[in-house]
Amino acid sequence: MTTVTSESTTRPAAAAKPVRWAADAAAVLREGARLRLDYSAQSLWRVDRVIDGIRREGAPYVAVETVLRGLGAYGGEVIVRQAGGEWWATGGDHWVRTPDGRLWDPIDEARRCFAGHGSLRLLCRDATAGG
Repeated sequence: MTTVTSESTTRPAAAAKPVRWAADAAAVLREGARLRLDYSAQSLWRVDRVIDGIRREGAPYVAVETVLRGLGAYGGEVIVRQAGGEWWATGGDHWVRTPDGRLWDPIDEARRCFAGHGSLRLLCRDATAGG
């Protein structure tokens, strides 16, 4: 397995892109909306509200696809940190695998949230509850 080394830890190569997407999304919200995201499960309340606000504004999906990917990756990184999971990737798709072996798709959950029937907060709650 190929690994990526960050300041404090060695992580699977599958983590490189989603970790960057999550950090970029957190930076955009910090700078643009003055919203601080701390990778806590509670911060996902704010992320769900941001996605809901984007949906209510009527933004077309193609205009917000990258933002949703970043917010979904942020949700996935919260799961990784809270549940001790790890990122997995295949065919360009990224999932989080929790220690109990379950796979989660937070990037798709952000898309579902944008469509009005998903929640990163609830996905994180389920993923960190154990199986």
